[in-house]
Amino acid sequence: MFTFADRELEASVQATLEQTEALLRDGVTSADPLITQAAQHLSAAGGKRFRPLLVALGGQFGDPRAPELARAGAVVELTHLGTLYHDDVMDEAQVRRGAASANARWSNSVAILVGDYLFSRAADFAAGLGVEAVRIQAHTFSRLVHGQIAETIGPRGVDPIEHYLQVVADKTASLISTCGRFGGMFGGASPEVVEALAQFGETIGVAFQLSDDVLDIASDSSESGKTPGTDLREGVPTLPVLYALAGDDADASGARLRELLSAGAVTDEAALAEALGLLRESTALKRARETVRWHAERARSQLGPLPERPATRALASLCDTVVDRTG
Repeated sequence: MFTFADRELEASVQATLEQTEALLRDGVTSADPLITQAAQHLSAAGGKRFRPLLVALGGQFGDPRAPELARAGAVVELTHLGTLYHDDVMDEAQVRRGAASANARWSNSVAILVGDYLFSRAADFAAGLGVEAVRIQAHTFSRLVHGQIAETIGPRGVDPIEHYLQVVADKTASLISTCGRFGGMFGGASPEVVEALAQFGETIGVAFQLSDDVLDIASDSSESGKTPGTDLREGVPTLPVLYALAGDDADASGARLRELLSAGAVTDEAALAEALGLLRESTALKRARETVRWHAERARSQLGPLPERPATRALASLCDTVVDRTG
């Protein structure tokens, strides 16, 4: 995600992440070999571990060696993994993290049930952290589900851009906010610092998802973890697309772009290539980049209550990374 400037901080964070990784591996082991294999499938395929990283960085504002931090990291990562199993079923995805998705390898039913199993393991780990952790985890999960339902049903009379930003906040940023909160809580930071970390997590979570939206249009590589144009091909209305549809550009390219996008999924390869080309030159993409930058700078401002230390600078560098990855 970013390069640590402080080697002592890097070593401390890495120690927590290694403990979290062991919990992820051992915590989903079942007496049934199939459940174990399926539950470890996506975790073993890799991933940035962005959420446990934020927990570990949040712990730096108290006792970074607190054993609860690794357990909290496992809670948020297991929750995230569970959502991926369910998302792949809903999206009929065939590939995840460069490997066959669980639903493609086994079946939709197995993928759904394994996702449920991962949620149950996350709840079990949360119970070991106390009643407040269970309450926070339950509230976070409620927001995740609300976000998924809102995405599935659509705007229903609400401004599509406002609706989309709320979906991103609930479906993605809520869990990242909990990462910051858990890191501060279980590291033993002050309530003011815990709240600042939670607010930072919420805002940088929105910025990170919106930067993925931009990458899906602008990147010629696999930086976003998907083939460019994947969202267009699947008819997912991401921020650049919504800005383009809401635009009133009178020129021929703007009108043609709205025509291509108004049909929903762009499955014809020639039309997809044309839409990508027009989007890359559009004011909609520029506006989406500006929105990413705005959220990243807002996240940076929310670090104000934190004491000056290497972990604070590392969190600030995340803001730069999110902006830089969109070009």
